[in-house]
Amino acid sequence: MVATPAVAQVDDWDIYGFGQVDVIYDTNQMDPAWDDAFRPSKIPTDPNLYGTEGQTSISVKQSRFGAKASGEAGGHKWETKFEFDLFGTGVDAGQTTFRLRHAYGRWGPVLGGQTNSLFMDGDLFPNVIDYWGPTGMVFLRNPQLRFYIMDNPEWNIAVAVEKPGNDIDAGLLRSFDPSRFGNLQNDEELPDFTAQVRYSGDWGHVQLAGILRKVGFETPGNPGSEPKGSETGWGLNLGTVVNVQPATFRVGIVYGEGIASYMNDGGMDMAPRITSVGPPPRGEAEVVPLLGVTAYVDLAWTDTLSSSLGYSFTEVDNTNFQEPGAFHRGDYASGNLLWTPVPQVMTGAEVLWGKRTDNDGVTADDVRFQMSFKVSFSVKDLLGK
Repeated sequence: MVATPAVAQVDDWDIYGFGQVDVIYDTNQMDPAWDDAFRPSKIPTDPNLYGTEGQTSISVKQSRFGAKASGEAGGHKWETKFEFDLFGTGVDAGQTTFRLRHAYGRWGPVLGGQTNSLFMDGDLFPNVIDYWGPTGMVFLRNPQLRFYIMDNPEWNIAVAVEKPGNDIDAGLLRSFDPSRFGNLQNDEELPDFTAQVRYSGDWGHVQLAGILRKVGFETPGNPGSEPKGSETGWGLNLGTVVNVQPATFRVGIVYGEGIASYMNDGGMDMAPRITSVGPPPRGEAEVVPLLGVTAYVDLAWTDTLSSSLGYSFTEVDNTNFQEPGAFHRGDYASGNLLWTPVPQVMTGAEVLWGKRTDNDGVTADDVRFQMSFKVSFSVKDLLGK
C-alpha cells in the first residue's frame, strides 16, 4: 500500500500592500540617483558635482505588494512570503522598478530564501517615513539557508549561511599601477556565517547577533589572477527595543571588521594599506573596522498621532592608501509627526539632517523635508477575517 502524503493545512493567509507618495525637498544636494532616499554617503562633498543647491522629488517607489501564508504540514509549522516594492537599486538606482524584499519558505526549523539577515535586528528600524532609515544599523535582506535551534515566544536561536557580497575599495592602487590593479575586484569564495540569539518579553526584546566571513579580492586577466588575497571579517551586533508607554526605545550598536556590506549605509569591507614606502612601496589588504550606532524613540501621542525622533551614525577607520574622498563617516538625524486617522491611512511630515565626512576631513550636509501619504489594503480586512 502506498502512503498518502499529508495534506497541508492553511491556518492563515493574506494578500496585502499599499500605495504611497513621497514629496521630498532637499535644501542642499543629494546624488540624483538616490534623491528618494536619505543616505549620508550620497551627499556630495564637491559642491559643484550635481549643480545648484535645492531639489525636489515626488516618488511612489515605497509602494508595496505582497502575499503570505502559514499553516501546518507533516507535523511541522510552515510559512511562506513573497513581497516587493518599486525602489530600484544597483543598476536600477533612481528608477521606479521592481525590487524584491522577501521571497522565502519555512518548514519546521529550516528556512530558505531571501529575507532579513540573521545579523540584522529589523525591529530597530524606527517609525520613519524616509525609505532608507538610520545609517548606523545593520540592514540587509539576503538570500540564505537558516536553521532554528530554538524558536518560542521567549527565546529565538538560529544560525545561517548567507550570500556573500564584498565591497572592495581599491583606493589609490589603480592610479598607482593601472596595468596591475586595473581589474581588481571582490572574490566571494565562501558564504557568510551568521548567528542570532534573541530574548523577548512583554517589555520588548534584546538581541545579540554575530557574523564570520571571508573577505577576498582577485585581479582577473592577470596571471594567476594576482594580486589576490583574503582576510577574515567578523562583527557583533547588539540591540534592544524597550516599550515604556507611550514610548518605544530602539537602541543598537554594531562593531566589526569587513562588515560594511551589511550596513544600511556607508563604508567598505576591505581597502589597501601601505606598510613600507619602499622603493618600491609595499602594502597589504586590510578588512576595515566599522562602528555603527542607532538611538531612536517612537512616541504615541494619541491613538492617531505619533512621532519618531533619533540619531544614528556610521564611522569607518580608513586605511592610509584610500583616496582622500573615500567615505569616513555618515551622520543621520530625523523627527516626524504622523497622523493615522484609520488603520488603512497614514500621512505626515518629517525633517531629516545628514552629514558626510570624507577620509581627508572634508564635510557636507543636507537638510530634507518630506511629506508622505499612504493607503494600505489587506484581503483579510476586505473579507472581514
